[in-house]
Amino acid sequence: ASFAEPADAAAVEPAAVDTVEGDLATEGDAAASAADEAPADAAAAGETEGAEQADGEPAEGEQPTGSRRSRSRNRNRNRNRNANGGEQGQAPAASESSDDAQAAPAIAGGAQTPAQSRNRQRNKRRGQSQTGDEFETEIGEDDVLLPIAGILDVLDNYAFVRTTGYLPGPSDVYVSLGQVKKYNLRKGDAIVGAIKQPRENEAPSRQKYNALVKVDSVNGLAPDDAENRVEFGKLTPLYPQERLRLETAPEKLTQRIIDLVAPIGKGQRGLIVAPPKAGKTIVLQQIANAIATNNPEVHLMVVLVDERPEEVTDMQRTVRGEVIASTFDRPAEDHTTVAELAIERAKRLVELGRDVVVLLDSITRLGRAYNVSAPTSGRVLSGGVDASALYPPKRFFGAARNIENGGSLTILATALVETGSKMDDVIFEEFKGTGNSELRLSRQLADKRIFPAVDVNASSTRREEMLLSADEVKITWKLRRALAGLDAQQALEVVLGKLKETQSNVEFLVQMQKSIPAPAGGGHSHGHENNIR
Repeated sequence: ASFAEPADAAAVEPAAVDTVEGDLATEGDAAASAADEAPADAAAAGETEGAEQADGEPAEGEQPTGSRRSRSRNRNRNRNRNANGGEQGQAPAASESSDDAQAAPAIAGGAQTPAQSRNRQRNKRRGQSQTGDEFETEIGEDDVLLPIAGILDVLDNYAFVRTTGYLPGPSDVYVSLGQVKKYNLRKGDAIVGAIKQPRENEAPSRQKYNALVKVDSVNGLAPDDAENRVEFGKLTPLYPQERLRLETAPEKLTQRIIDLVAPIGKGQRGLIVAPPKAGKTIVLQQIANAIATNNPEVHLMVVLVDERPEEVTDMQRTVRGEVIASTFDRPAEDHTTVAELAIERAKRLVELGRDVVVLLDSITRLGRAYNVSAPTSGRVLSGGVDASALYPPKRFFGAARNIENGGSLTILATALVETGSKMDDVIFEEFKGTGNSELRLSRQLADKRIFPAVDVNASSTRREEMLLSADEVKITWKLRRALAGLDAQQALEVVLGKLKETQSNVEFLVQMQKSIPAPAGGGHSHGHENNIR
């Protein structure tokens, strides 16, 4: 009977372990049973044979399940003692009772205890990395640094240097918020820095992007100089006072007629209102090339949103400036991302005292993109336009201003009309009163192949007397009064005919002064009034 007893115990051992796991997971008396058995365990701690004999005899007042539980627990403890060379057998009874108390959660938890310890160690390492300065990246003597450059895009909890343009790409460089705060970096800054070159024998890191380890310059200046910049919102805006002349050659009639009917100054906020197929893209190209020719000190940016790919290529090849584009086959989020990063880049240049010109094509499509991508506010205007979708394009367009102590941001944006879409009409009406210059193109003139299809009487600039000389203002207003009685086609044909006969706008104005009779009132107007229709 004594030899059969271990066989029976071995036979019931798996069931006993399963019973122990279920009981310890559900019952609350596991600790009490372990405490009751601790004295018996302590008495038999030094003698293995005595413990084996105690395994076969159930304790008083205990059920068979309890005896199985004690046998399995003692057997596991004895196996551990034998494996460790009997060292645990010589330990004090108190240590055995503590080992017994720790054995219960080990049996109940199974293999979770090593995983929990690994998680604790991993969390500890993460906590140490988070408490330290993330931007204090150490550069070893044998580290090879690779130079990088791009535009900084600051997001909610991190930032990236866009190295391949204004859209996210696979070669972007990660920038921690610690570095952003240390150097006072802002969205749209041009960053030149360095990253670590991965070593040959080094295992690939889990990070998808390389991290910026060194900042060499910010917008062409030392990083320390960038910390004391003035914020764009604190700069004082003024009316445009310095003119951007577009006239380049006698045969370039588009630039010459814009100089006459809607002059542009540094800091202008102008709308080019155009129906489809009226030639607005050609007008934008000619304006861009004229600005690049006459004002090479100006930083020119052409932003194309939701545009055709072939027009993007044509603009890149014909315009001598920075072309930033998002074609119509991209999602609406890309359109808004490109526009926001481009205008932030322009603001950073204005903060440094630069003159920037942004040509946007078109603000209507930008409003559509925000209407699709922006979260809905529940307030829908006519045409299906969400009320919150009009604010970001207004913020873009409203950034144009002439700065008091140097620097200016000029924005000329196209607006689509007569498209048959109620949404486009609502967007145009929202922006119609925000600009201080308006150039209107006519679909009727374009259909008759009269280019540039400029509606002379409907185009104007607010406070143009601040851009023109007194003689120019007098002759221009006299010309407008003479053209007011004609329709759009006749007025344009008269102006284009006279422009072709002259070599410059000055010569044209002198001819107009001689040919147009003076009005009965002498043609004098109040100095602060702007009588432009």
